[in-house]
Amino acid sequence: MLIPYFTFLHWLTIAFFLILFIFLTILSIKAANNNTKMLLSMIFASFLITSFGAVIGLVVLEKYTKKAKLLDVKQRRVLINETLVLKGRVKNIGKFKINYCKLEIKLVNNGWGGGGFTKGTFFKPGGLNLFGSKDKKKERPNVVKATRIIIKDGLLPGEIKNFSAVIPYPPYFKNTYLNYKLYCH
Repeated sequence: MLIPYFTFLHWLTIAFFLILFIFLTILSIKAANNNTKMLLSMIFASFLITSFGAVIGLVVLEKYTKKAKLLDVKQRRVLINETLVLKGRVKNIGKFKINYCKLEIKLVNNGWGGGGFTKGTFFKPGGLNLFGSKDKKKERPNVVKATRIIIKDGLLPGEIKNFSAVIPYPPYFKNTYLNYKLYCH
């Protein structure tokens, strides 16, 4: 697992919530008046609130400080090994270094074939499923999902790097729809 690169804003957020926790702990000690159970519950509540706030703050910072954009994405189907190859470039459009980027790819088989319906498209008899149906064995997925890490060694602000990602492309897919999303940390 790759660890995200923290900017000074991330460390500032952690410091803020740590100071807030210390402040709430001091207030809890003063408010508890020698009641141990109340003191422990107030410190625990302070810990939960500040931890939750810190996690939300770090997630928001990750989203808005690590920005990248895909450029010139081209796709090509390789018939010899039934794969789809995506090639393109990734550009860091933010002001901070990006540690790594992953590309989530989703290939969906339309299955309608442009309006031509095949026999049994809408109705498939379900009787005698107790004895095992041969249709279960022939069942084929209509969606291929894959996640590929396309940047591993960092991306400086304004830098552009080439990438390539390969996913399986089943031979029975027709009229496909391709969707991809880029996540950088």
